[in-house]
Amino acid sequence: MTVLLVLLTFLVFVLVDWALNRHKVPVAKPAIQPAPVPNFVDGFLVPDGLRYHAGHTWLIRERPHLARVGVDEFAAKLAGHIEKLELPKPGQWIRQGQTAWNLFRKGEKAAMTSPIEGEVVEVNQELLRNPSLLGRDPYGKGWLVTVNVPDEESTWRNLLPTRLVKGWMRDAVARLYAEQPLLAGAVAPDGGRPVDDLLEAIPTANWAKITAEFFLP
Repeated sequence: MTVLLVLLTFLVFVLVDWALNRHKVPVAKPAIQPAPVPNFVDGFLVPDGLRYHAGHTWLIRERPHLARVGVDEFAAKLAGHIEKLELPKPGQWIRQGQTAWNLFRKGEKAAMTSPIEGEVVEVNQELLRNPSLLGRDPYGKGWLVTVNVPDEESTWRNLLPTRLVKGWMRDAVARLYAEQPLLAGAVAPDGGRPVDDLLEAIPTANWAKITAEFFLP
C-alpha cells in the first residue's frame, strides 16, 4: 500500500509539472565556437581555427550567415601605433576584396580590403574609442566588424586554403625583410615575438606605400 501511495504521489508531481510547462517554448542555446588555437609563424601569431584573406584579415563564422572580422597580427604590427580608424557603418554592404576600412597614422592613410561580402551588422565601438586595441589584441578585443553573409559558399571559396596559411605568412615576412632589411632584427625566426610597431625605427620607411603592398593584394 505504501509503495502504491509513493507511485501515485510521484505521478501527481509529473502531471503538475507537465501542465505548468507544456506551453513554454524551449530556449535554444547559442552555438559555442571553438577557441582559436595559438600558432606562430616566424614569430607572428596566426591562430588555427580562423580563416584568412590575402589582405591580412581574418574571419570566423559565429553562426550561420554571421561572421566576425579582424586584421591579423602581421597587419597590426605593420600598421603600428595608429591614431584612428574608419570602419563601415551598420547596414553598409561591403564586398570581398574591395576597400572596406582605413587606418590613420601621422596624417597618412592605409586602406584595407574586406575578406568577406555582406551587410555590416555591428562595429566594434570600443576599438573606435581606443585604436591601440588593434595592436594589443588583434584576434580578441581588436576585432573590427560582424557581417551578415548571405552567400557563405562563395565567400569561403575565395579565402586562403587552411593548408597554405603558414606558407603564405612565411612569404609575407620574407618579402617584408627583403624590402626593409633593417627589420631583420625586429622579429626573430626562432619564434621571437614582433615589436609593437615594425616601422617605427625606420624613419625613411614609407608607411603608406609599404602597408599598401600587403593590405591591398
